[in-house]
Amino acid sequence: MSESGCAWMGAYLNSGNEGFRTIRNSTYVDKTGLIAYINRTVNTPFRMTCFSRPRRFGKSFAAKMLCAYYDKSCDSEDLFKDLRIAGLDTFKRYLNQFDVIYLDITWFLSRTRRKGGNVVQDIQRAVIEELRETFSDCIRDNEISLPDALLRVSGKTGDKFIIIIDEWDAIFREEKNNDTLQKEYIQFLRALFKGGQTTDRTIAAAYMTGILPIKKYGTQSALTDFREFTMVEPLGLSEYVGFTEKEVQDLCKESGLDFYEMKQWYDGYTLSDVGSVYSPNSVMSAVMFRKFKNYWKSSETYEDLKGYIGQNFDGLKDAIVEMLGGGQVRVNVSRFQNDMTSFRTRDDILTLLIHLGYLAYDETSKKVGIPNREISEVFQDAVEGDGWEKVEKALSESEELLAATIRGDCVAVENALEDIHESNFSILKYNDENSLSCAIVLAYYTARNDYEMIRELPAGKGFADIAFIPHRNSGKPAMIIELKYDKDADTAIRQIKDNRYSGRLKDYAGRVLLVGINYDKDAKGKRAKKHTCMIEEV
Repeated sequence: MSESGCAWMGAYLNSGNEGFRTIRNSTYVDKTGLIAYINRTVNTPFRMTCFSRPRRFGKSFAAKMLCAYYDKSCDSEDLFKDLRIAGLDTFKRYLNQFDVIYLDITWFLSRTRRKGGNVVQDIQRAVIEELRETFSDCIRDNEISLPDALLRVSGKTGDKFIIIIDEWDAIFREEKNNDTLQKEYIQFLRALFKGGQTTDRTIAAAYMTGILPIKKYGTQSALTDFREFTMVEPLGLSEYVGFTEKEVQDLCKESGLDFYEMKQWYDGYTLSDVGSVYSPNSVMSAVMFRKFKNYWKSSETYEDLKGYIGQNFDGLKDAIVEMLGGGQVRVNVSRFQNDMTSFRTRDDILTLLIHLGYLAYDETSKKVGIPNREISEVFQDAVEGDGWEKVEKALSESEELLAATIRGDCVAVENALEDIHESNFSILKYNDENSLSCAIVLAYYTARNDYEMIRELPAGKGFADIAFIPHRNSGKPAMIIELKYDKDADTAIRQIKDNRYSGRLKDYAGRVLLVGINYDKDAKGKRAKKHTCMIEEV
């Protein structure tokens, strides 16, 4: 036995529990409830599970956890005895009871690129070689089909396998234009998981994870026997997508970090059943380094995002601008083909960005928006050049606009808003107070560094269009902005006072600025301003 409690560890067959042991050596958020779900599916018609979610959301951690739990070559009880799963009736029923095949498709792609050859054939050849070491009397010398090899082993031993595939969709992401390879890979997975008597005899359960849901051809899933859990429909696995708010609160309490600031940086994905969901990598990085910053940028560049939002689909740019302005847009997620190339409408791009983690999807409203400050910064980097020049200019000038507002310079605010409106794009073609609100939030974009910006903040007798609530220790004054359309700025200020919006900030001890902004679409003449502003301090 090794120190990890494993008699023999292969690279693909019974790879051991060392991966999960390493995870347990650090701060660990208990996600073993996922094991309880998989246990309920073992040897049932629901035994095939595909659970997709973005990078940095703990996919590989979950795969290593499942390997450690099911792998029969190990004794992993010590790794789980203090976790939630240990208190459930099914804990010991399946603990270390199966031969486990673990496949990291990204690893196989990298290996094949180094050595040459065919990745699908390489997967089968590598696993069959390890099966032959353990089940030498079951595997034919010339065997090249993994499904056939598994059938022969199960036929002679009576035992079934659990198959865990990490980064299942790597071929669709990294070989996005190689249709031949993609179809060969799908045919391999169909043979492995095709259902019927063969699969019933060989597979006790299967778990696949990746970023993309299972590839569609038309309206049909390529692997119809799998139950899917995704960022647009997580069903009963919502709490395992990322960290829940309670889990993040506990981490902040243990580490002494400010939960309020953690929420501003990394919250924003709202899923059914559990509410707020946080990016695990970003949260754990903040805990480890005791610093709130953009950890997304350190693991992925903005170039891919830039390429997607630059696609030439009607309404896509307007949708991005509206979301930059704090708004949400409706999206139809049902037609997405679950790959990186089959884009036909703006909704396909928006749906892909949901699965990649750049956008947060609300199942109830069927709308998407930019989730948090971390992702907002990535979008800000992505809207540079190549048709985004006017948006980029508005964002770059937003810092001066904020400074002018804080010092009470109404003329500078009016001139800045005039300039942004005159030089910009269709989304700033004001039609009502809502579109004006979107434009104003965009104009004050970099204020997110110092403020929580809330559109239509409920308070007093009505709604303030935009509230700027300063982050702790920011040193900036709070601001309440009331927007009017074809009225006047004085009316906006009076409405703030009449509705007593400042009650929302009753515990705030610093300055509060009341800002009234009006847009007059009929203002005429060279010196006439369509935007007027009044600023008062309370």
